[in-house]
Amino acid sequence: MNISFDNTENAFAYKTDKELKSARFLFGTMGYSWFVQLGTRLTPFIMKTGIPLVHSIIRKTIFKQFVGGETLAETASVGNVLGKYGIQVILDYGVEGKEGEDNFDNATEEFIRVIDYASTQNNIPFISIKVTGLARFELLQILNEAPRLRSGIHDHEEEVNEWDRVRDRMYAICEVAAEKNIGVLIDAEESWIQDPIDRLCMEMMEEFNKEKVIVYNTIQLYRHDRLSFLHLSHRIAKQQGFKLGMKLVRGAYMEKERQRAMERGTVSPIQRTKSATDADFNEALKYCIDHIEEIAVIIASHNEESNLLAARLLDEKGIGHHHPNIHFSQLYGMSDNITFNLAKEGFSVSKYLPFGPIKDVIPYLMRRAKENSSVSGQTGRELSLITKELNRRKGK
Repeated sequence: MNISFDNTENAFAYKTDKELKSARFLFGTMGYSWFVQLGTRLTPFIMKTGIPLVHSIIRKTIFKQFVGGETLAETASVGNVLGKYGIQVILDYGVEGKEGEDNFDNATEEFIRVIDYASTQNNIPFISIKVTGLARFELLQILNEAPRLRSGIHDHEEEVNEWDRVRDRMYAICEVAAEKNIGVLIDAEESWIQDPIDRLCMEMMEEFNKEKVIVYNTIQLYRHDRLSFLHLSHRIAKQQGFKLGMKLVRGAYMEKERQRAMERGTVSPIQRTKSATDADFNEALKYCIDHIEEIAVIIASHNEESNLLAARLLDEKGIGHHHPNIHFSQLYGMSDNITFNLAKEGFSVSKYLPFGPIKDVIPYLMRRAKENSSVSGQTGRELSLITKELNRRKGK
């Protein structure tokens, strides 16, 4: 294996000088935490005013950096460019925060439409969904706290019926995905709604992961209980006779989780230190690779050490770079040095590519802005790599 995440020529081969300079400006702005905090608070409200200038600025900056487009047609061009470099796509209909049965049904139809589209493309093996796109947040919270009767729900007919509709939506999505051979990645969410999501994932895996892995759960390793949850999930899968699908991430709700625990006077579900998170993440990927015939794993990480560890383990164990049960992924607009250099070495790797109307993907964009400003070294690393590549091109 001859891989370097410092190779910017590979990393940014698909970017023009103009695009790189735009990215440099954006990440430079994200380096000011006070600006990000102000922007993430004000942007959702400003967007509601419908001012064309604001819409245009967001579209040309943060939206262009992190989102494929407003429609599938726009996103297709981005997917095609990535495909030329051996990079696959995880499509995500990035609409969040809409509630109501009609919206949930519409989202279900949209996810199925995305699956149908993905099945016509050579480099889109997965789609990603959030259960909060199909279910009321408060219902999931009730389920999370309820005694485990009737699959963990209170013994109230109205709630039982509502939960049944959620399961029907998820089943409909997974059924089409199985028919079209497209993987369904179910995102992890806040800890206080995660339990019913986990149980729904297990139900769908038991139904659709008999022969191959279609459904994947997601575990956030910044939670101190998730490594043991991985082991438990594997035991259940073996007992019930299905293959386990797992996407490994570090996590996306750390500040919110800690704040809620502090306000309620409860123990935080978050690891005490980043090193503890890193250790659990690496142990999780080792465990999955050790059981590669029983667990399909997606290593969804921007951490260079974890990606190198996984790549090295595969080579040490003689596991092919395109083994069907191993896949790497990074968010579109971030860590191109990891994605493109893994692809150059022949690993199965993808970009997580959201799409949707700008006003609807604002929550996603705000998380990306916060993540880049809060993750130690992330923005600086992106900036240094972009600057390095621009200087390399100047010196040619």
